[in-house]
Amino acid sequence: MTKSNDLIERIEAQGAIFGHPKGLYLLFFTEMWERFSYYGMRGLLTLYMIKMWSQNGLGIAEDKASLIYGFFTGFVYFTPIIGGMIADRYIGQRKAITIGGITMFFGQLVLFAMHSHLGLGIGLVLLILGNGMFKPNISTMVGQLYREGDDKRDSAFSIFYMGINLGAFLAPLIAGTLAEEWFAVKAASGEIISYGFKYGFLAAAVGMALGQVVFNLYASKYLLEIGTAPAKTEPTIIQNADATKAASLSKIEKQRIAVIVILTFFVIFFWAGFEQAGSSMTIYTDKYIDRNLFGWVIPTTYFQSVNPLFIVALGPLFAWFWTSKYGKKLSTPTKMSLGMILLGIGFLFMLMATYGVQTQGSGDQEVVMKKAALIWLVMTYFFHTVGELCLSPVGLSVVTKLAPIKLASMLMGVWMLSSFAANIIGGFIAAYVEQLGAATIFVSIAVFVIALGVLMLLLSKQLSKMMHGVK
Repeated sequence: MTKSNDLIERIEAQGAIFGHPKGLYLLFFTEMWERFSYYGMRGLLTLYMIKMWSQNGLGIAEDKASLIYGFFTGFVYFTPIIGGMIADRYIGQRKAITIGGITMFFGQLVLFAMHSHLGLGIGLVLLILGNGMFKPNISTMVGQLYREGDDKRDSAFSIFYMGINLGAFLAPLIAGTLAEEWFAVKAASGEIISYGFKYGFLAAAVGMALGQVVFNLYASKYLLEIGTAPAKTEPTIIQNADATKAASLSKIEKQRIAVIVILTFFVIFFWAGFEQAGSSMTIYTDKYIDRNLFGWVIPTTYFQSVNPLFIVALGPLFAWFWTSKYGKKLSTPTKMSLGMILLGIGFLFMLMATYGVQTQGSGDQEVVMKKAALIWLVMTYFFHTVGELCLSPVGLSVVTKLAPIKLASMLMGVWMLSSFAANIIGGFIAAYVEQLGAATIFVSIAVFVIALGVLMLLLSKQLSKMMHGVK
């Protein structure tokens, strides 16, 4: 028996919850609070930048705010490749998660304490650096709880993904309530005169701290030695006297890595469309969607919770489906191609929303005479969510299956590079909404990602062959 198999047996001996190791739920909880922190801040970020100084915003023009948002969320997904390499080679995943969490905690505190362009810059940089250490390593540790070839991995990542989205669901509601309700100053008409953005950032900092405390208290108990040492010194199932040969990549490993790179390229365009939710769709919702529900105007930030709400509701269904006889028939490239097509369909509902808007004038003189029905926005988020569940958790899972163990965290970082490129592309797309028109942007995204989804579907058999038995 190898040391790795012995470790898995000791993990399994701790018992299971719904068929999964208890350590999965610790990682679930840790990721939930980290995502609460991130999405609480992200839900406020665009509004914080574009609102005037008198409203406790930063008075940044919408096109520039969209670019800042795009570059920030882009670099959030660039630094994981560096954080993954540091963890793999030098400090191990557990230390990297702790360092990343503490760094992000201070980033949120800076946003709370410094209402200035300088404070924005320092806070965002700390969040970028901290996320780079945290993000790839916690995802990799989920895969390490299971034996090689275990069919429960896809299900495990769907459960883990629910943790991500439970935090993402709660965050905009809590941070948004603090910023747009409890600490906002309103006129008699109900219009917000000034926002309490900094209290939303404070809530994000508290959430980050809570997740880190629980992780460090219980990691040794439920994760045992997983993630404590760099990958080059972790026990592996490879037993070979020829160390040079063991360290080199086989033909099969190279082809599997090539599949990771190819899939990464495709999902760039999925996330470029999906991440419009935090930029162009937030601004569009604030201006042009009728948010009045039975006399109550729904805060704009609350709509950042619609997608994670759908994920929490649908996640168990997908976790079951992937392990059913029907789900097992679908290869990972097929699942992901369906995700892209569904994203494109979602944007067609946003196109329909644009037909319901009537305005007079333009620019600062624009007056909205009629706003679009709320149902179009909700349907967009529904289709985006179903597409995301077809693509993102199974993508995380397949990286842990395909990546050689000595490159696991680094290749998880490569996977996240798709979001780096996507968010920067998405930022430029959002910056051109005012010039090209929302309808043009939404239909262009829809047609492009549907076409790419069909192309991936055509390539799925070849990609499956290159995966050499990994599903």
